[in-house]
Amino acid sequence: MMPENTPSQGSIKVTRPALGRVPGDGVELAFGYWPGLGAPVVGLHGLTASHMNFVGIAERLAGRCALFALDLRGRGDSDKPTTPYGFAQHARDVAVAMRAMGLGPSIVVGHSMGAFVATALAAQEPNLVSSLVLIDGGLVPNTPSSDSAGQGVAAALALRIAQLRQTYPSRQAYREFWRTQPHFPAEEWNPWVEAFLDYEVGGDSPVQPKASEAGVLADLREAFQPDAIAERLKSIRVPTLLLRAESGFTPGQLPLFPDALAAQFRSLLPHIEDHKCSGTTHYTIVLGERAATKIADLICELSSRARSRLSP
Repeated sequence: MMPENTPSQGSIKVTRPALGRVPGDGVELAFGYWPGLGAPVVGLHGLTASHMNFVGIAERLAGRCALFALDLRGRGDSDKPTTPYGFAQHARDVAVAMRAMGLGPSIVVGHSMGAFVATALAAQEPNLVSSLVLIDGGLVPNTPSSDSAGQGVAAALALRIAQLRQTYPSRQAYREFWRTQPHFPAEEWNPWVEAFLDYEVGGDSPVQPKASEAGVLADLREAFQPDAIAERLKSIRVPTLLLRAESGFTPGQLPLFPDALAAQFRSLLPHIEDHKCSGTTHYTIVLGERAATKIADLICELSSRARSRLSP
């Protein structure tokens, strides 16, 4: 069920954040909605994350734009079917959900895997996408998996998948585990990170990450099919921003999107605008204070550009 006040009800103005469920393509998807006055924004999260990935960006938007963020199938509190998965399927889910919520052309923001889904949506449903913001995602390196960077990414992904099978005594224990890890430096630890982590696990005692391992693995397989991804990127005509973290999964690690990969992006999508976010990791680029503020401001700038193009 959708909450009583949703953007699809036209005359009713949503004045506070709402949680609910919305139809996807044969599944039900959980969502978070933060109201706003400007162009609608759709948030699509990373491989094992949830709509809470965007809680900081929503707060920094401060009502300037409405933000609708989904738990993709197999993640968060959304349905977790055995099959199908893949970026085209997620894009079909998002399109159904957007129409159910009464959303037209929107600024679609994708982080990590969500960037792949965002480009699939733009290719499949161009009328639903006014512009794209791709955050540390949307393309895999055209480099051998045997090199040091490729090995580092593979090891990090394998560890993350293994963590999906682990249990923790409580949500507090899960938070404290991540406090000991380098992914969220102490200066970037904040209430947004805690809310994100609290939502990421389910159960009472013990708790376990909600993401479906089968769904995660199915989506990972598609991420390494570069030809299909390249064709999608070549078809995109809307304004597109690429935001890149300075470091990889942890501070000081090689970035997932170095300059060479950004150049590959530009060869497929010549009009893309490239932005580096200093002092960020793959995680803090969305949940850290400075980066969330920067992304919110860039979203509002895109919204203003769209209004200018429509003005006589």
